[in-house]
Amino acid sequence: MTRSIDYYFSVISPWSYLGDARLRAIASRHQATLNHKPISPTTVFSHTGGLQLKDRSDQRKAYRMQELTRWRDHLGIELTLEPRFFPANDQLAHGTVVAARQSGEDPSDLVHALMRACWVEDQDIADPSVVSAALMAVGLDVEKLITLAKGEASRNEVDANTEEAISRGVFGVPAYLIGDQLFWGQDRLNFVERALAH
Repeated sequence: MTRSIDYYFSVISPWSYLGDARLRAIASRHQATLNHKPISPTTVFSHTGGLQLKDRSDQRKAYRMQELTRWRDHLGIELTLEPRFFPANDQLAHGTVVAARQSGEDPSDLVHALMRACWVEDQDIADPSVVSAALMAVGLDVEKLITLAKGEASRNEVDANTEEAISRGVFGVPAYLIGDQLFWGQDRLNFVERALAH
């Protein structure tokens, strides 16, 4: 039986980035379909009691930096702890992910390229030239997908993903759902793999 993972994320979430490559590897090992569902974390937070980073206490901000450093070092992957363009508007980037999927393309490489643009290359993910470069780097049709990303259908799907996530109990990103099992955070990926193995 083919299993599927509904993957709720934001390209401007460092935690989504930290888990992205491992999630893809897990899905591949278990022949699971990965359903990429970009969402608006701000909307999710406002509906579920979360706070945007700027509104959190100094203690929580400090601990976040410790955890980002720990996970970066533990995983041995590149991560810019304080990117210049954060937070950035993720609307165009998320729109291209949706547009790629709607066009029958696998958006996995694009998602990772967009995350790296923000969290490794320290680029402004809201800049159309940055998004275009990511599309080009993974071999997708830049003009077509940028045009579709700006359209109503792409915006509506991101909104629908966000509403769906909230209705399924999601309160932060990344979140992974296998059936009705919710796993929040890249530090729960071991449990995602266990669920796929049973």
